[in-house]
Amino acid sequence: MSKKRGLSVEEKRTKMMEIFYESKDIFQLKELEKIAPRDKKITCQSVKDVLQSLVDDAMVDSDRIGTSNYFWAFPSKALHARECKIRELEGQLQDATNKKNSLEESVKTAGVGRETTEKRSALLSEIEEFKSKRKNLQKDLDLCKECDPDVIKHAPLIWLPFFPMSFFRDTELLFLDSAAENQNIVAKDAANRWTDNVFSIKCWARDKFGFEDNQIDKTFSIPDDLDYIE
Repeated sequence: MSKKRGLSVEEKRTKMMEIFYESKDIFQLKELEKIAPRDKKITCQSVKDVLQSLVDDAMVDSDRIGTSNYFWAFPSKALHARECKIRELEGQLQDATNKKNSLEESVKTAGVGRETTEKRSALLSEIEEFKSKRKNLQKDLDLCKECDPDVIKHAPLIWLPFFPMSFFRDTELLFLDSAAENQNIVAKDAANRWTDNVFSIKCWARDKFGFEDNQIDKTFSIPDDLDYIE
């Protein structure tokens, strides 16, 4: 024959509350240590711990009078506690419902004008194409930065770091200066050519889509002071 299973902690708490609700009386610990094992099959050794857990959870009230501690719990208090909890949960539910409705309204408002249409899809495709062209132009502009006049001016010192300037004859220095000047001209022409390309694309976008210049500049990070190099 199998051994009978003992009560779990939660079952003991429930049965302890039954003692208070059924009797509607006030008890001392020593009284509960007699009643609980007899009427609710709660072991005497666990009565104190179960009772204290109920006090800690505010399910059972206690007070010290003289040298004795008294414990009580009336159904009316439990009912009031449940009603307060219900009101609290209902308030939380209402707040959550209001927040949900607000978010749904925000989503609906944000979706106005963003419905999927052929025109919008085409415009988005055009924008992606512009971004790709801008990326390529930026790469070319970065290459042009390598032709900065100050860099070119000092190019002979960079190309030949192990030779002092006194190593070269005057005619050789003149040749190096001339080469640097030619590179400067080529770099300036390249920069102006790509600047012209940028202006051409801006003009095309303005005529095709009716964009303002400042809108195009902002979208593609084109500097306001972009201009040809004199």
